[in-house]
Amino acid sequence: MDGAKKDTQTAVILYISLNTGTQGNNAFDLRTPFPYIFLCCSFLLLFSPIMRRSPDITKTRTAKSEQLLRIGNHDFTMRPGFGGPAIPVGVDVQIESLDSISEVDMDFTVTLYLRHYWKDERLSFPSTNNQSMTFDSRLVKKIWVPDMFFVHSKRSFTHDTTTDNVMLRVHPDGNVLYSLRVTVTAMCNMDLSRFPLDTQTCSLEIEKSWYSHAHAYTDEDLMLYWKKGNNSLSTDERISLSQFLIQKFHTTTKLAFYSSTGWYNRLYITFTLRRHIFFFLLQIYFPATLMVMLSWVSFWIDRRAVPARVPLGITTVLTMSTIITGVNASMPRVSYIKAVDIYLWVSFVFVFLSVIEYAAVNYLTTVQERRERKLRDRLPCTCGLSHSGQIMMTSSYNDVDINATGNYGATEDRRERLLMQLALEGDRTSDLVKTRNGYATLLIDTHSIDKYSRVIFPGAYALFNIIYWSIYS
Repeated sequence: MDGAKKDTQTAVILYISLNTGTQGNNAFDLRTPFPYIFLCCSFLLLFSPIMRRSPDITKTRTAKSEQLLRIGNHDFTMRPGFGGPAIPVGVDVQIESLDSISEVDMDFTVTLYLRHYWKDERLSFPSTNNQSMTFDSRLVKKIWVPDMFFVHSKRSFTHDTTTDNVMLRVHPDGNVLYSLRVTVTAMCNMDLSRFPLDTQTCSLEIEKSWYSHAHAYTDEDLMLYWKKGNNSLSTDERISLSQFLIQKFHTTTKLAFYSSTGWYNRLYITFTLRRHIFFFLLQIYFPATLMVMLSWVSFWIDRRAVPARVPLGITTVLTMSTIITGVNASMPRVSYIKAVDIYLWVSFVFVFLSVIEYAAVNYLTTVQERRERKLRDRLPCTCGLSHSGQIMMTSSYNDVDINATGNYGATEDRRERLLMQLALEGDRTSDLVKTRNGYATLLIDTHSIDKYSRVIFPGAYALFNIIYWSIYS
């Protein structure tokens, strides 16, 4: 009996009781027209289609679905065919996106659709057209489903916008498809010894849960397998990463052993990633190479120009230190040497050696000038020399060296050197040449050190680059 009928009966009883209570026994008088009019209106309201209420179709359909699947007639806390052979559960995966890969945390994040296939005869139902029935997450909580987990996962969750991203499809013969959309952050052990010229291999491992129930299902109770073999894994062609090139995806199956519970099937999704090098060329290798080349500029600057050469060397050293610090700040603190460390530290050594080279040149020049000054004080007067035309300059003090002195007193320096050379050639037995190390030590060619460095430093660095890129590329 619906609500409209109840309201009409209540109104009739109320009318009779009111008339009886106020007018006595003669109140409900059939000789008057008022009772007949009231009854006619009540019947019209009772059978009016406007006042009829339709039943709750949703509740009725849910009840019919549970009755059709006989949910209440079975114990779904146990697996299908409990006590019999192992139930096969097929799995396939569609990767929606590979979100991020972190070298610092040694993990990766992936969003995927995880689908399970199995047969549960307890859910079979009669059907004339052999059509399946699709349900949401509410029915999943009432039946048995494979309880899986991701091995070595740090975080994972099922999407719930705008509703739970879970789908259950049941076929008349009891075959079940259970699909859900999850995001997983899992561990990836990376070998960074060749960074940034490296190739990484990460795996997402799926296994039957052995800790969520009192009866953990081993491979004797539940057998996981890839539903379509090598074709069980599908990816979106638009998947791309900023730092990596996805080379390949593939699936494998292995057995995992736990001493407390036994053997379990484990499914692997393995993907190989090759790092893009162009970003690191622009941010690390090119700046480091330019700093090394900039340090070579000091070899062409006069050795007496201390204010020019010293700041140049210090600037390149500090810049290389900044580059090395910036790279290590974005990397994990591993206990082995990476490929980028080798390149940066060798470049740093070249820059540092250019500074040491000038320190050596400056020191030797100072020592030489000090000895020449002492010798000049001991030279006799050469005002009347007549054989000055026979003086031959040594290779240590040629015209190139004199021209290279710029405005640092080239004419005076040349005159003094000529006088010293003349004195040595004029009197081989003089006490001036009877020093402890001989006068030959005075004629140290400091300018030749810069000339040799102009060739040795670029040649050695070019050789290092050839060996480095042939090994790591």
